[in-house]
Formats: sequence, structure tokens, C-alpha cells
Amino acid sequence: GTIPTQLGQLTALECLDLGASSLTGTIPTQLGQLTALTRLSFTCASSLIGTIPTELGQLRALEGLYFFYASSLTGTIPTQL
Repeated sequence: GTIPTQLGQLTALECLDLGASSLTGTIPTQLGQLTALTRLSFTCASSLIGTIPTELGQLRALEGLYFFYASSLTGTIPTQL
């Protein structure tokens, strides 16, 4: 399946690991609403496609962002990070 856009409503979430899953599709822009997030991982999420949303630049508390082996993603990591 795809990453649910409703995850963006979990604003108190501190860690989100979507790696090593069989998720497909794009990274929802709504993940930029997870303002308490300190760790976000897409490691080994090779079935995800598209660009890295610029909205992830809104994650001011983020300390770790992982894209190892997520080779189908394109674009750059937002400069705000």
C-alpha cells in the first residue's frame, strides 16, 4: 500500500520508521506537519518513488533523516534541514 496522508495528523509523533517495508508510491507532503518528529527513516524503501517533499523542511526538531538504499527517490533534501 501507500503511505497514508493521515500520518500528518500525528503531530506528537517523535519517530517514524518506514524503512524495509513494502510501501509504494510517493512520500506525502503531509509528513511535513509532524513537528515533533526527531527521526524519520526510509531506509530500504526501494518501492517509494518521486521527489523528496520540500515540506519535510518544516521538521525543525528532526535530528536524523535516513534514505539509505531508497534508490527510487529523486531530488534533493530540503535545505531547511
